[in-house]
Amino acid sequence: MTGASLNPSPRLRGEGLGEGGEGGRHATIEFVKPARRLLTTLLGTALAATVAATPAVIPLKLPSGKVLQTEVMVNDQDRQMGLMFRPSLPLDHGMLFIFEQPDFHAIWMKNCKFPIDIVWLDAEGKVVHVAPKVPPCTAKEDKDCPVYYPISRASYVVELNAGQASKEKAVPGSRLEFTLPR
Repeated sequence: MTGASLNPSPRLRGEGLGEGGEGGRHATIEFVKPARRLLTTLLGTALAATVAATPAVIPLKLPSGKVLQTEVMVNDQDRQMGLMFRPSLPLDHGMLFIFEQPDFHAIWMKNCKFPIDIVWLDAEGKVVHVAPKVPPCTAKEDKDCPVYYPISRASYVVELNAGQASKEKAVPGSRLEFTLPR
């Protein structure tokens, strides 16, 4: 009986709330209600965490006029994960990393499966540096993965498919246009 497996207190069986009769149904209902509440709470929490963990997607206009659907990475956990473990990046997609302060923000290709272009932007969206066709790291140890830096401080980093920056005219001095989510 399902209710019996939820029953944490064996003394209830001795109080006439066994498997048969009205008492058994009552015991089952009493233990199913808290279990359902707990399950509902856990599922709601998991769903809320999933929704909250899903990055915002915004349009990002490249200098050529092409518009990409771009995932926005705003916290450390999302920025650290980036494109790791993904099999590919659709041609009309990109990833935008937002940093609190302009700096020489480093990028590496640990656990990445495909080459990308890395584009660093200043606070106004102007390209300050491009690392083209950066290959995935194939090193056995993390310490052996190359790290890529911009030549000047940047507020944003955009990751695109390899070769796309040049093709879409995202070169130093050009501007990328986007509106950050609130």
